[in-house]
Amino acid sequence: MKSRLEKLLKIALSASIALPVLMTGTQTYADEIEIESDASLLLDYETGQILHEEDADEAKGIASMTKMLVEYILFEEIDAGNLNWDSEVIISDYAHRISQDYALSNVPLRAGEAYTVRELYEALAIYSANGATIALAEKIEGSEPDFVDRMRTLVDSFGIENYEIYNTTGLNNSYLDGDHYPDSDEDAENVMPAKGIAKVAMKLLENYPEVLETSSIPEKTFREGTQDVISMKNWNWMLEGLTHEREGVDGLKTGTTDFAGATFTGTATSDGQRLISVVMGAGDGFTNRSQRFVETGKLFDYGFDEWHYTTLVEQDVELTDIEPLPIKNGVEEEVKLKTTEALAYYLPNDKDEETLSYTFEPKEELLNDKGEIEAPVEAGDVVGELVLDDQEDIEFIDSEAKDAIQVAAADTVERAGFFTVFSNVIKDFFGSLKDRF
Repeated sequence: MKSRLEKLLKIALSASIALPVLMTGTQTYADEIEIESDASLLLDYETGQILHEEDADEAKGIASMTKMLVEYILFEEIDAGNLNWDSEVIISDYAHRISQDYALSNVPLRAGEAYTVRELYEALAIYSANGATIALAEKIEGSEPDFVDRMRTLVDSFGIENYEIYNTTGLNNSYLDGDHYPDSDEDAENVMPAKGIAKVAMKLLENYPEVLETSSIPEKTFREGTQDVISMKNWNWMLEGLTHEREGVDGLKTGTTDFAGATFTGTATSDGQRLISVVMGAGDGFTNRSQRFVETGKLFDYGFDEWHYTTLVEQDVELTDIEPLPIKNGVEEEVKLKTTEALAYYLPNDKDEETLSYTFEPKEELLNDKGEIEAPVEAGDVVGELVLDDQEDIEFIDSEAKDAIQVAAADTVERAGFFTVFSNVIKDFFGSLKDRF
């Protein structure tokens, strides 16, 4: 009986909606750009749809992109009222010692002296200062290992897997002179997949968009008017006035170590759309210091110029290509169907030769053995769903693509009067007797 119903009621349609030619492997779409890095990812911030990915599920070194987690927790503390931007931070011997290593990115800190949270945060966000990062972590949790525990809890809450976090800076443990997470290896380093670090960026922008006010500053002076004055030029060279300036770029975080290579989580806006990009291992950061920004520029060009947002199925639209659903014991013999919600994706601009196919699948529990639905039926009652085919390769950072939308009755069909219903009962009775004999 079920197969009979499927033949009667599952109606396959073709709509004049363009879909991309999907590929298997690391590249999502045909004719996709090539990014010179170990891993790369591009997604639309508003929807979370992934527009490009390559090796984005493999854990790789994240270097100072780690510091986005520190920023998130700092904003949590500010929001909770546990800190304010003028709160004083006393510099420990550990934070001081790391800050004096100018082979690393640092601003000079004096042991035992007080700095404001704002000063240290700006040093972290603009100049990726490692000593300042450690000082903030110690202020918030008392020690860097305790702060690392909080970072791990935060990462878990984001649903990120396949990661390792050992310190707040993203440095290799070998640079920390033994002050590293208990029982971690001497050369351990933070790792996370590109999709993971993109989730961190999305959560940071979603909950604390004010981070962009600082990450977008091209250059600022640290401790102006003191003996420790230093010019902090942002390591994100895509900001206004810097060597790879690009309009719309306002964040977010670079990172470089021997293990990770040159990494960068970028974000930019154009015509009201925001994209988030990740490149990992885009060269070593020394022999070609521009590579990460060149590759990020390719991603932004691709995302902004080669994709468009398209509504595949409109909301509250009558499905004229689907046969109405038969009604039993109604004043009408059938009811037309309509969508209850819209379905929209980003699609490549040049993919308009393919068609979208979908199937109407009625709720079987509402149907009798003849494929009819019993009256009365109210307009808006959900009677089935529209299932889209071949959507498994359209991916979102937090979920797979939605592949079905609910379908409802377009009109109200009242139950017929007593004599009509009684007549149908008699017909069904004698029909069943005929089937027996």
